[in-house]
Amino acid sequence: MAPLAVTPVYAAFLAFLYLYLAYAVIRLRFREHISLGDGGNAAFLRTIRAHGNFAEYVPLALLLMMMAELAGAGAGILHLIGALLFAGRIAHGWCFLFTARNLNARVAGMAMTLIAIGVAGGSLLWIGAGI
Repeated sequence: MAPLAVTPVYAAFLAFLYLYLAYAVIRLRFREHISLGDGGNAAFLRTIRAHGNFAEYVPLALLLMMMAELAGAGAGILHLIGALLFAGRIAHGWCFLFTARNLNARVAGMAMTLIAIGVAGGSLLWIGAGI
């Protein structure tokens, strides 16, 4: 197995999702003629937060996942982390971009994201402790 075989696949999927979220922000900026901030537009604010929330959580999750992979975590746990993270980010982004209010998708998306971060961090502790 290559030193990094699993993390790059999920990083690529997440990169494309990030590009879509960035596109959604840019598209609305042009359509609504909003140069700075959210212009008091609630739908635009939701789009900005979908993009911003992604940018706040995904880098740490991918960093932890990469470190776990480099430290020798198994492919199964890495795929669990990556799948949870990707599914969580899709659910969260979908909630913000395509629904006026879908608390279930938002909660599920954040739960999956936080579980992915927790599993990645736990894996690093497990490996670091030599268990």
